[in-house]
Amino acid sequence: MRRLGSTRRTARARRTGRVAAVGVACAAALAALTAGSAQATTRAPHWVLKDTGTPDVRFRGLAAVDRNTAWLAGTGGTVLRTTDGGTSWRNVSPPGAGDLQFRDVEAFDARRAVVLAIGEGEASRIYRTDDGGRTWTESFRNTDAAAFYDCMAFFDRRHGLAMSDPVDGRFRILSTSDGGRSWRVLPADGMPAALAGEAGFAASGQCLVTSGPKDAWLATGGGAHARVLHSTDRGLTWTAADTTIPAGDPAKGVFALAFRDRDHGLAVGGDYRADQASPQAAAVTADGGRGWRPAVTPPPAYRSGVTWLPHSRGTALAVGPTGTDLTTDGGRSWRTVDTGSYDTVTCTPDLSCWAAGEQGRAARLEN
Repeated sequence: MRRLGSTRRTARARRTGRVAAVGVACAAALAALTAGSAQATTRAPHWVLKDTGTPDVRFRGLAAVDRNTAWLAGTGGTVLRTTDGGTSWRNVSPPGAGDLQFRDVEAFDARRAVVLAIGEGEASRIYRTDDGGRTWTESFRNTDAAAFYDCMAFFDRRHGLAMSDPVDGRFRILSTSDGGRSWRVLPADGMPAALAGEAGFAASGQCLVTSGPKDAWLATGGGAHARVLHSTDRGLTWTAADTTIPAGDPAKGVFALAFRDRDHGLAVGGDYRADQASPQAAAVTADGGRGWRPAVTPPPAYRSGVTWLPHSRGTALAVGPTGTDLTTDGGRSWRTVDTGSYDTVTCTPDLSCWAAGEQGRAARLEN
């Protein structure tokens, strides 16, 4: 048994080393892209569109499992799934959901996924599938006219949260401990009071994120300050911190978060109105969200989605309607590397990155 354990550890170490090496190489290629080198123009990773056959759908919900499997959730109650890297997509939309607006999807593998529909009252719903979308079970329907659910996130295959805009002056949190098969509203006494006009943005499925077994963060805007709220106990209690991203208007604030561990996080946002500038559209934290610093060189415009490149300490991507930006220094500086329109972005442990957005757009980062 000792030899078997040693063999397993050796094999695991080799796999980890290979993945880390790929991560370094990918980060280096992306860095070369920002430098505009001749080699980068021919070899650097770039977005390759994957035809979804749904030009009238806007996909703000995206969950990638690996370089082959991804789920999309969007307008018109649409849910798509690919298992061949985006070469083909299967429409696996829940029956009777045509009037719903899906804004978030969380997938555990090619068969199991949970989708969130947004809206006032009963328009906010959650569905789960265990058979690749052939059948769906509605596991939550909001009955409070004052609630409006924006996004959800999971800590693991069983434990997850969903967030609503403030109800009676506090953000409302749903919790599941069975993988989204059932949900309960958590007590509000551990939630700080919301600011006047404060709410979440259902723009990319990234206004609520997790890291590790118990840490969660939610992003806000619309109030006097754009804030990030942090929980260390799976949503029971929260603390709030101001960010440097401008707010003070219903269209301004933090739209998306990404944490590579419980300390290091990124926030992006701005003003989603196309005719308005978005200065200071990114911020960074190194203390779990207690304090936020502005990016020295932020993205040039509003950004709605952000993700870390796995196995990298400093590389991340941010997306929005006017382009994709890259940082290789942990969010201190960003540079635009693509001008296509995307609303949300994510990367997987096998170092595949996906993006999705308007006009049925879905893309994968490829060499």
